[in-house]
Amino acid sequence: MTSFRRLGRVLVANRGEIAVRVIRACRTAGLESVAVYSDADREARHVALADAAVRLGPARARESYLSIPLLISAAKETRCDAVHPGYGFLSENADFARAVTGAGLVWIGPPAEAMEAMGSKISARERMRKAGVPVVPGALIWGLEEHEEISLNGKEKEPKASAGALRVASARPETSGTFKENLSLVSSLGFPVLVKASAGGGGKGMRIVRDVASLSEAIASCRREAAMAFGDSTVYVEKYLPNPRHIEVQILGDTHGNVVALGERECSIQRRHQKVVEECPSPAVTPELRARLSKAAVEAARAVGYVSAGTVEFLLEPSGAFWFLEMNTRLQVEHPVTEEAFSVDLVALQLRIAAGERLPDLPAAPAFHAIEARVYAEDPDAGFLPQAGRLLVWAEPSGPGVRVDSGVISGQAVDVHYDPMLAKIVAKGRTREEARRRLVAALRETVALGVATNLSWLGRLLESDPVVRGETHTGLLETLLLPAPPPPPDEVFAAAASVLSGPASAASGSTKSSWPGPFDTRFRMGGGA
Repeated sequence: MTSFRRLGRVLVANRGEIAVRVIRACRTAGLESVAVYSDADREARHVALADAAVRLGPARARESYLSIPLLISAAKETRCDAVHPGYGFLSENADFARAVTGAGLVWIGPPAEAMEAMGSKISARERMRKAGVPVVPGALIWGLEEHEEISLNGKEKEPKASAGALRVASARPETSGTFKENLSLVSSLGFPVLVKASAGGGGKGMRIVRDVASLSEAIASCRREAAMAFGDSTVYVEKYLPNPRHIEVQILGDTHGNVVALGERECSIQRRHQKVVEECPSPAVTPELRARLSKAAVEAARAVGYVSAGTVEFLLEPSGAFWFLEMNTRLQVEHPVTEEAFSVDLVALQLRIAAGERLPDLPAAPAFHAIEARVYAEDPDAGFLPQAGRLLVWAEPSGPGVRVDSGVISGQAVDVHYDPMLAKIVAKGRTREEARRRLVAALRETVALGVATNLSWLGRLLESDPVVRGETHTGLLETLLLPAPPPPPDEVFAAAASVLSGPASAASGSTKSSWPGPFDTRFRMGGGA
């Protein structure tokens, strides 16, 4: 891969496990890597692994990982040739991509124009409709001015909407209408409907509305939340599909016009619209359905001139009908399951594409089944509240078919300023059941002491009947009752006491931890649980 020399040194504009992942891919490709870090990450794993590291600023992301000027300055200071944004933070920010290329650096990702085209769910839906990709029926776009009052229950005066503010994107071309006409269209979809932020993601700015009387409040609250989270208060309304599967297709495009799909991922197990467990391939997708999904995903990518790795997401109904949901113009958190199922390296392929190479021949079908569980610093007993503190002990599992992508080490602080994900534990097998059993065993072997995690909860989830049968959907976790964990053996308390008697625990006096086995345990200095 001689063209990799064009990349030379790569700035990894991210943190945590994805920064570690990219740094290792650069090393394998013979490239140097430069890490960036905030004050909270001074001792983080990605900083130690990189060939060089640059401090950005304080722990607050806006003053460090989200500062485009600081990142460009770090790249120039260390004489980097390229920038990889990872995922999250600025990975889908077109301004950052333009700033990178404007500084004479190689952007390891899609063109800024493609990010802009798919960054708005509204414009993305219209592009997909024109490209022949099926979209959720009867979506209504709502883009009222910020000062306008919204009332849809007939008890208050109708607001004045600016020209074109209310638009419909459905099976027919986009049109404009009066407030009452558009309200009628919402009602014609049939309740429940879904209010969604146009620039949204991660479940922010999203509400299920079950009757017309609740629509006004839902639109107003979604717009406020969207404005705070994304700087864009535009929302739209679409038909709510009860309990579909969430299926996404991995796509890759090179600078020579080649676009390929690399199978699908099942991402239906979600909590508050956040994915928890993912697998590849989906147990619900037949070869014929996979071909149709892949064709639609490739058409979606071609419609925006896509380059690099990306994901086209669909909602799949039991009938086999599927609908475009959105496109993520970056590497996904769950990309390891595709890598393990297809025996490919998606980050290495990103590097090759950025260096100007053509896509190589890729497998037409998965040879393995892979399942990924996201390990978070959160307390399942307290509504999955994110946790912070010092990770006194972190021990990763090993064994046949087990892979761990993590960004933490023993003794590292888990900070409140960032996403609480600690690691992704992946297992693959010749069958789905083999992969599932390996993942359950790997979760039980993982040790996290000092900070509460969801390790035990994940293990019980993977042992539940619907997951064992592969009968999952996006509403599963709303009704699934998991058994309570059994009490820990006395040996756990003895081991915990020996660790907690050290200086690392003296300041706090207590901690909550995860230990090997299907349980969570509270420890407190002086005894008790």
